[in-house]
Amino acid sequence: MKYYFIAGEASGDLHASNLIAEIVKQDADARLRGFGGERMERAGMQLTRHYREMAFMGFLPVLMNLRTIQKNFKTCEEDLLNFQPDVLVLVDYPGFNLRMAEFAKKHGIRVFYYISPKIWIWKKHRIKKIKAFVDEMFTILPFETDFYKGLGYEVNYVGNPVLDEVMSKPSKADFETFVKKHDLSGKPVLALLPGSRLQEIKSLLPRMLEAASAFTHCQLVVSAAPNIDRSIYDELLAGYPEACLLYNQSYEIMQQAKVAVLASGTVSLEAGILRCPQVVLYRMDGGALFYWLGKYLVKITWVSLVNLILRRMAVKELLQHQCSVKNIRAEVERLLTDEDYQRQVQRSYDELHQHLGQPGASQRAAAMMIQKLNKIS
Repeated sequence: MKYYFIAGEASGDLHASNLIAEIVKQDADARLRGFGGERMERAGMQLTRHYREMAFMGFLPVLMNLRTIQKNFKTCEEDLLNFQPDVLVLVDYPGFNLRMAEFAKKHGIRVFYYISPKIWIWKKHRIKKIKAFVDEMFTILPFETDFYKGLGYEVNYVGNPVLDEVMSKPSKADFETFVKKHDLSGKPVLALLPGSRLQEIKSLLPRMLEAASAFTHCQLVVSAAPNIDRSIYDELLAGYPEACLLYNQSYEIMQQAKVAVLASGTVSLEAGILRCPQVVLYRMDGGALFYWLGKYLVKITWVSLVNLILRRMAVKELLQHQCSVKNIRAEVERLLTDEDYQRQVQRSYDELHQHLGQPGASQRAAAMMIQKLNKIS
């Protein structure tokens, strides 16, 4: 079978790479090509465009890069038609991928979607495009089955690949080994994970650093995204010589951290699986105005995956104007010092593990996709 993949950000590259690795194992004749990252390339896909050239977040960045975005669409459309795959496999990234789904269907190419667009947060109207252009949806969050069923669309729940990824990592090293390996002090680790997109890093990391710098008894460790140049971090960390920057160590950092201050996204679920106490941040330009507009437009109570899965406020979220240095500092203080609160968070993580079930999502998704493709070939 011939598979064309499109992933537009770091998390998509990660989960798509695991799926690709399983497809290669289960389909000896698999040929794979598409847009994504180096993880997908290493797993066996021929990479035609890196997600670094696609990851634009927010209204203004998208507006300023419209020419590049249009060029990406044109390149992808031409490459897709030249490759003539048996299936187009889309990974999240709905702004780009739903348009490509429409294009593929118009040209008789079957469309699978792996990791649903978060239409349960906003843009619920996208269900019309999903019904029209997506042949099979493979979901990773347990509540999505009922959500889509309520909209008259059946999905294939395969489990969460984040659980697979976390479980595949080496077990937690002892603290002394971790400190020695990275030339850190012996202080407790306060982890800062500002995301993988340039805009969110520039927005969140300065607030994280200012808030965390008050905890002088802790060692500040910043997790760097592999797609972001070191010079960006050097500029943001210039006033914080006590902070340490580590690339490709997010799991290890969270394993050792007393508390993690992190950007909303997959990393929140990773922290929950690793049982790392966390405070979740989300901020775009617009502050309180965007917050209240969001409350009106977005039909969901929480943004972090931990809270969404548990359907309650299990970890603290600080959104838009609430994402202040004062509020971040207050939540970190509580997580560091309030033992009753610490136990409450850990009980929530116990419940999270029960909801997520067993590993094997990528393996199940690959098997299901191949089976469905063989039925129509």
